Amino acid sequence: MSRRSLRNALVLSAALAVAATATACAEKVGSGGDTQAGGQITFKEFGFLTTCTHLPYAPFQFTEGDKTVGFDVDLVDLVAQNLGVQQKIFDTPFEGIESGESLNTGQCDVAAAAMTITPTRQSVMDFSVGYFDANQALLVKKGSGIDSLEKLRGKKLGVQQGTTGEDYANQNKAQYGYEVVQFEDLALEQSAVKTGQIDAGINDNAVHYEFLKTNPDVEVTTEFKTGEQYGVAVRKGNGALLAKVNEVINAAKADGRYDAIYQKWFNRLPESK
Repeated sequence: MSRRSLRNALVLSAALAVAATATACAEKVGSGGDTQAGGQITFKEFGFLTTCTHLPYAPFQFTEGDKTVGFDVDLVDLVAQNLGVQQKIFDTPFEGIESGESLNTGQCDVAAAAMTITPTRQSVMDFSVGYFDANQALLVKKGSGIDSLEKLRGKKLGVQQGTTGEDYANQNKAQYGYEVVQFEDLALEQSAVKTGQIDAGINDNAVHYEFLKTNPDVEVTTEFKTGEQYGVAVRKGNGALLAKVNEVINAAKADGRYDAIYQKWFNRLPESK
């Protein structure tokens, strides 16, 4: 074989290998609400739907034994099962998730981290339909008497970095005169309330109520009606995967699987879907 023929054969072989790999990592999707429905879904890792999240954030995602479990995990499992793959959890700082960096740099296929849909986040990633309603809540030591932001004047309010709770605290700190103290994750914020490092902690209501189950020395004294909704996020422009996520969430709400997951983690049915 001449050098030219050998070179052409090698180029053809490489091209076929790339095409085979692309085909192996792609999954056809059914109809959905997005214009790219029916297109190709590619995965970060063959056979897996990789989900970016930040642990712990019980009951949405947290470690139990050697597994990551929770409401969000069960919901995204439905998507993975529909696609014929397994879900793989990738634990990463929440700031990278909510900024869109984790998706844009290819760390994961979807992000499911009890993440509120906001205009700022929508500018850097695409969100599914809302799947959970949330408000902000104030966690304090039992008997502290702190039941409003006004009573935090001159005191310390803990927040989790990158969250809507942090946004809410910063929007109101000038009016109410408290100090905002940042924590990298929810567990550190809640622990700081328990140990008296801070006077209160603000975060999503569901996670604070979950914390009360095993920590009787703290309480939630008030909620702030912020009217938030969580969404599953994909990389900006990834319409095929977004359509599949929406299709599965909507189907689960219609056929009772969503209610079953909600009942499992919150011991009640959702007020709305």
